[in-house]
Amino acid sequence: MTPIRIVVADDHPLYREGVTRSLAESGRFAVVGEASNGAEAEALVARERPDVALLDMSMPGGGIATLRRILALPQPPRCAMLTVSEEDDDVMQALRAGALGYILKGVGARDLVGILSDLAEGRSYVAPSLAMKVLAAMNAPRAKKAETPLDTLTKREEDILRRVAEGKSNKEVARDLDLQEKTVKHYMTAILQKLQARNRTEAALIAREGWPGTRKP
Repeated sequence: MTPIRIVVADDHPLYREGVTRSLAESGRFAVVGEASNGAEAEALVARERPDVALLDMSMPGGGIATLRRILALPQPPRCAMLTVSEEDDDVMQALRAGALGYILKGVGARDLVGILSDLAEGRSYVAPSLAMKVLAAMNAPRAKKAETPLDTLTKREEDILRRVAEGKSNKEVARDLDLQEKTVKHYMTAILQKLQARNRTEAALIAREGWPGTRKP
């Protein structure tokens, strides 16, 4: 059986090494590249043309943004997101962007091999604990088309931006919302892209203009 060629992208070296070792030892996969951020992942996929790309949702460069860029490449691989996030918005955003798989990092090595083998054959996968949420979201009536960039933000992104607009640092926002600072940075990357803002200061100004009740620092 020809091994499935895969690129693994995750910014935690120890975790990434464990995943690649498990895949290689299974005999089903040939790991043709490892990346620690979005830019490296995109470059590796463009060069190696793997069958599958396994992408960390919160790596530097943004997992979703990297997913979109990879899927825009000629002959893109089948892509799966590997994440700790169980947020409904993150799941739907990944699937709508074109991910075939949404895998939680608590998955065991044997299950991961099986999931990725199925993905290589074109089947999709969503972590069982999230499957009912996804089904409900897909069957829900479509919301009215957003009128402004602020309307495109998810509830979590809005919570974060409101605090940023109040002058809070990523660390303070993370403490307020019981998140990791790294996760807040991941959300801020998505927020800046949606608002087409160059930096957090510009995003805060957009928020204050669009949400008049937002307190200034």
